[in-house]
Amino acid sequence: MKRITTPAYLLAAALVVGAGAPAASAATHPQAKHHAQRHAIPFTAAEVTAGADGSYTVEWKAPGAHRVKVVADGRVVARGGASGKVTVRGLPAADRQWFDLVPDRGGSLRLADRLVKLEGSVNFRDAGGYRTADGHWVKMGEVYRSDALDKLTAGDLAKLRRLHIRTVFDLRMESERTAAPDRLPVGAKGVVADVLAGSPTFTTMPTTADGAAKMMTDGEKFMVSGATAKAAYTKVIDGVADASPTHAVVFHCTAGKDRTGWSNAALLTALGVPRPTVMSDYLASNDYRAAANAAALASMPAAQAAVYKPLLDVRAEYLNSGFDEVAAKYGSFGTYLKDGVGVDSRELARIKGELLVG
Repeated sequence: MKRITTPAYLLAAALVVGAGAPAASAATHPQAKHHAQRHAIPFTAAEVTAGADGSYTVEWKAPGAHRVKVVADGRVVARGGASGKVTVRGLPAADRQWFDLVPDRGGSLRLADRLVKLEGSVNFRDAGGYRTADGHWVKMGEVYRSDALDKLTAGDLAKLRRLHIRTVFDLRMESERTAAPDRLPVGAKGVVADVLAGSPTFTTMPTTADGAAKMMTDGEKFMVSGATAKAAYTKVIDGVADASPTHAVVFHCTAGKDRTGWSNAALLTALGVPRPTVMSDYLASNDYRAAANAAALASMPAAQAAVYKPLLDVRAEYLNSGFDEVAAKYGSFGTYLKDGVGVDSRELARIKGELLVG
């Protein structure tokens, strides 16, 4: 096994490969925030799944509602009751196809397939679209999470500009940024938020699968309590607080799964999204990167692939080690927010005010 000198590779061995797969999401209509605040959103579950044939499947559960209209491109494309599942076909091409779920009582939801399909990125997806434990929803279309942006095409950049991407937080190390600098849409500002910042914590390639898995859990703990990590995530959360429908934010690393994964897990937890939902969002990188990971492993000798696989994966044990570190070092997630990343109760209220509806 060759030796590796940069922690970035050790934390995410699949950084230079990628694969995409349609996924789904649910969120509130950003342009109807005032309406949603006056009327509780009755949807307890909702998602859109994009089909390979250009169709969309829309599912929902809205206890308390009697009728739900599904609106796309300004017209009603389906109707249903308190729960439903419909397939919609024949819609025109769009950067993101949005669906408004409009109940006969309460606030509406705007949903889109979670993945933003790009030619040069495979794990660029909406960071929101989740229901909190107290019945609010994290808005979509304002905060995104992604893998590396160095391979974006001109078409990709135009799409991201139309999606109002204005701030991009780069969580990668200097060596990664130098080797593969971001390509940003016109009008967007890049902000370095280096989680590892040259930390010497990891310097050699593991020689066993167990050693590789331990490296990943140790890396997750560093993302919680490492000094450079805390400084980086402080920048990101402060930037997310400034998101709006006309000023969207992206945070990314190279594979979009580890450093980016903790960033979104921390944000969603701060907003009140239940842990199982946070975990599902984190583990979704396995689906988006499945084909590329399989190809990478297939190109290696079997013994080497066995060691690499834990580095390519995201696993529940990895994210749980981050939350365990929060408990061990801070006692509670609220204390981590305050003492680790500088988010006090006033700022947290402001972030919730910006990103939650319902």
